[in-house]
Amino acid sequence: MQAILFLGTLKSGSSRDALRAAKKMGYYVILFTDRRSHLEQSNDFTEVDSMLPCNLRDLQEIRLNIVKIQMRDIKVCAIVSFTEAHCLTACIMADEFGLHQFTCHAIKQMKNKIISREILSLTDYSPRFMAISASAALSDIEPLLGFPYPFVIKSPSSTGSANVFKINNRQELNYYLRHLQNKRPSESILVEEMLEGPQYLIEVLVHEKNVLIAAIIEQEVTFYQRFIITGYNLLLELPEKLQDLPGAVAAIVKAHGMETGACHLEMRLVNQQWKLIEINPRISGGAMNKLIYLGLGVELTAETIKLALGQQPDLSPRYRRHIFVQYRIVAQGGILDKVTGMNRATKSAGVLEVFVRPRRGAYLRPPLSMLDRYAYVIATGASEDEARSNAKAAAMKIQFWMRSSIDEANKSNVSETIRMPNPHNSVGFQHHF
Repeated sequence: MQAILFLGTLKSGSSRDALRAAKKMGYYVILFTDRRSHLEQSNDFTEVDSMLPCNLRDLQEIRLNIVKIQMRDIKVCAIVSFTEAHCLTACIMADEFGLHQFTCHAIKQMKNKIISREILSLTDYSPRFMAISASAALSDIEPLLGFPYPFVIKSPSSTGSANVFKINNRQELNYYLRHLQNKRPSESILVEEMLEGPQYLIEVLVHEKNVLIAAIIEQEVTFYQRFIITGYNLLLELPEKLQDLPGAVAAIVKAHGMETGACHLEMRLVNQQWKLIEINPRISGGAMNKLIYLGLGVELTAETIKLALGQQPDLSPRYRRHIFVQYRIVAQGGILDKVTGMNRATKSAGVLEVFVRPRRGAYLRPPLSMLDRYAYVIATGASEDEARSNAKAAAMKIQFWMRSSIDEANKSNVSETIRMPNPHNSVGFQHHF
């Protein structure tokens, strides 16, 4: 029996799509998970043939569980993870068990944003930056800053925009510096200049040192305490100003030493020069796999699995159609009572898919990371503008009805039901760089 072993997953998004892709490819699907909720709801994972509890931070426990599987006369053909937390572990285990694996040292370098910046420090692709020790005081940092306010400070291990802060003044610098020092007392802090310009996401597979671009997506950025991507526009053709983007992407990926693997880059065009926002050693999560499939006919999770099996991926578009994904976030926190407008959104012009993640009783909050995006609409149209307009119009119909938490309301006896305003209209914090 031929199997593919996955280390961790989310309940939705690209990592879940990968499980389904492996099943479609005819493999026995094994999932190691350290999430109790997944084990308790294992019947919901119909594409998983065997779900096993495992501490994914304990390499020896993972090894022992793999050996137990092999003793059941199951041939593990690949060990993979489509999650940020466990992609390096999967690479290490694949190497130890003699399987095709992605480039482990490249994954390690991409996961650390300070190392990644240092790799590109002598190129034009890096913004101005500095790394400061976890124990540095505000008075030690200010004289060394080589760029003005506003700028960005972040944890070098941050993912999904968590622990990435825009700093507008000395007071904010002091506050967020202490926040990061308290949260990760042994970790250095990355400080970098603020970059202004249009932002793009590039999905990449690397096969035998060849950098293959699966898709280029224009991003819309919402700033509300954090930088949150709320809109994705699939580019079917590259305009003249983006013609040098593939070359920049290839140079950055090769500089990190990736010979085989998957990654995605976020880049900004700043005064006609490409700057790397960040590079991550996996395909993007959320709706990205579906966006690419619906727009180009390429199932990126399946092609990534083929890469892990030692096969050559095929990123040739089967068709081309304009696709836009609009996410929904909330501007206030509260306990979710109900969600309305899903059917109306589904029946709207051009809509291909509507997804709402939270269930009744969940606590919703303004976005502090990408995980705080609670719904999305995927739509198409005859043009980029029409696809964008269709997605946004449908997303506006989705409403989250919430009541204030007793704890959040200082144990008030009044539980107020509120209708969340649309963040893209009434709050006024969305802007497209």
